[in-house]
Amino acid sequence: MAASVKHAHADGPGPEPGSGPGSGPGAERERAATVEALVLWLFSRLGIITLVAVVGAAAAAKGEEAAPFLKQWRYWDANLLIVIAEHGYGGDPAGEPDKGLPAFFPGMPLALRAVTLITGDWTLSGLLISFVAGAVAVVALARLAEFEGPPGAGWRAVLALLLWPMSVFLFAGYSESLFLAFAIPAWLAARKGNWPLAAALAAGASCMRITGLFLALALIVEFASQRRPVRQAPWLLLPFLPLLAYSAYQYGRTGDWLAWKHAQEANWGRTLVWPWESLATTWQTAMSEGQFAWAFRMEIAGAVVGVTLVLILLYLRRWSELVYVGLQVGALICSAYYLSIPRSALLWWPLFLLAARLSTPGPRWRTALIAAYALVMGPLMVLNTMTFTEGAWVG
Repeated sequence: MAASVKHAHADGPGPEPGSGPGSGPGAERERAATVEALVLWLFSRLGIITLVAVVGAAAAAKGEEAAPFLKQWRYWDANLLIVIAEHGYGGDPAGEPDKGLPAFFPGMPLALRAVTLITGDWTLSGLLISFVAGAVAVVALARLAEFEGPPGAGWRAVLALLLWPMSVFLFAGYSESLFLAFAIPAWLAARKGNWPLAAALAAGASCMRITGLFLALALIVEFASQRRPVRQAPWLLLPFLPLLAYSAYQYGRTGDWLAWKHAQEANWGRTLVWPWESLATTWQTAMSEGQFAWAFRMEIAGAVVGVTLVLILLYLRRWSELVYVGLQVGALICSAYYLSIPRSALLWWPLFLLAARLSTPGPRWRTALIAAYALVMGPLMVLNTMTFTEGAWVG
């Protein structure tokens, strides 16, 4: 695999021999991957709706009152994004000022404001945005997996993503789906050598989350790995512009160029510490018997997955993916305590590409690995979905 990656990076990816645009085996694989991804996406969404309905029916049978469907999806960040969309970064004037709001980039609130003009409901708008954006993201992931190979990897990568324990955040009105809807197509365009498109899409991703900064840096490494002409290099500046624009906007509001960073520190205590200090703090909470003990155990598991993925990418010499994932993992495990690491893993598409590659039919150990992944991740995904809709902290 490492040898094939080096060859692709040195010469630049191109169409399969004997195939032209829209024709040939490559185009057929891409079309098939698109259909398979959309089918998996639609059935997974129906599965979540059915799960919530069954839980609600069971509660009603016990004489308990279940919250309305839309209310079950307006918790935590989903609600904060709605507050920004409705009232701006000053927050609801009827309540206490929330110093953490600048931590959220403006892409999702702007999308909420636009869609709510049609739907008239903030929560429904968030769900619709995630539904449409998620469909775009899984199609792009399937096409990227097919492009990277082997054949048939597309639907496996999508299934690995949908079974991830935190995939509930691809259903809720969070920014993950919308970020991936820009970021994965941007990466696919870059791998195919279409740098104007890659830069424009990456700029869209930068409007959604600070993760766009890591994507922008990874694209620079990918550009260098492909040895592209220097005249195309200015495109690499485009993804940084939304980050600068948002910083300038917050500076105009608060006088702070790093308002998003300081908001995280103020509301969530996300200051930089040594990684062993962060692990010690998280471990202490995870081993307690409090309400959040289980969530912090998941955080530790997520950190293990992240560090393992970084080491694998390093071994495979996937330098650009290493920059994208490694910077995220480094920032997360050097925070004062582990927070939202498993949820952040939804944005690590190299993880799901690797899962797709490992699940390709072959030795028996691969079959066992696939079964283990599904048997462990599937129930955790269901559990976290139920937990989120009950209003409890998931990640």
